[in-house]
Formats: sequence, structure tokens, C-alpha cells
Amino acid sequence: MSNKNSQIIIDVNTDENHVPLKINWTATDSGVENQRSKAMILSMWDETQNSALRIDLWDKDMKVDEMKLFVHQTLVTMADSFERATGEKQMTLAMKDFCDYFAEKMKLYES
Repeated sequence: MSNKNSQIIIDVNTDENHVPLKINWTATDSGVENQRSKAMILSMWDETQNSALRIDLWDKDMKVDEMKLFVHQTLVTMADSFERATGEKQMTLAMKDFCDYFAEKMKLYES
């Protein structure tokens, strides 16, 4: 079996104070090219330090209500990833209970 390299490129345009104005990303294997995004959370595992490294960015036009939805949806996907990686169903249910609590407290899905 041969190895294949893929690239994910994140391009952040900032103002003079380093505040993101525009975030675009490209993924060579998925057909995504120069896709606009208003926010991102990137986590990487540093095995030598046994710690998570992260980059959190959002552009100047991101609204607070959008950020609340973004964080909620990110928490839900983290719970799903945690279950796929560990098989820990009980903890995943507890995490999703918190996600439901978060959505309720933030009044995310009220009409």
C-alpha cells in the first residue's frame, strides 16, 4: 500500500491589529477550494507534551448568536468523535446531555 499526502490550507486575512477579516480554507482531497468560513476551532494533539494545542479564530463579522450555534454544534461533534474513538457510550450520553443543557440555556432552537 502506498502513502498519500493531503493538505488542508487555512488562509487568514487580518487587519492591522491581527483581527481576522476573512478565513478561507482548502482541502486537497475533498474538493473544497477557497471555502469561506466565519470561524474555526482547530485542535491538535502534542504527544511529547501530552497536551492539546489549539487555534480559535472568528472574523470580525461573526455575530454572538452565530458563535453560540457554532460552539454548540462543535460540542455535539466532539461528543460523536469521542464515542467513535473510545467506544465510551455512557460518557458520550453525558456529554450530549450537557449539549442539550447548553442549547436550552442559550435558547438556541426556540422559535
